[in-house]
Amino acid sequence: MNGIILVPFLYWYTNATVLSIIVTSIVFSVIAYLIGDLLILRASNNLVATVADLILAVFYLGVVSAFMHWSFTWGKLLFTAVVVGVVELLYHFFLKRFDVESQPEKT
Repeated sequence: MNGIILVPFLYWYTNATVLSIIVTSIVFSVIAYLIGDLLILRASNNLVATVADLILAVFYLGVVSAFMHWSFTWGKLLFTAVVVGVVELLYHFFLKRFDVESQPEKT
């Protein structure tokens, strides 16, 4: 989900190449899945995991933008992170619901 969301936003808001946008999106998606979905979401709730993903998006995109010298303003970065957060909120809702329904009932 993150890759689908990040690619157009990074393409519109930065001066990055398509290859660097795709690599950045894939790496972020893997990190967000490992940290947000596998660790935080299972140990806490949807809101905590979503906030963690939003903070991760701001930090990660800020670091990548600075390192790659992209023309990514803080306003556009925060807007992109909020969109990622909203998508993650919906994704976590469905993921948590599916995870709870797939577990066997306790008798």
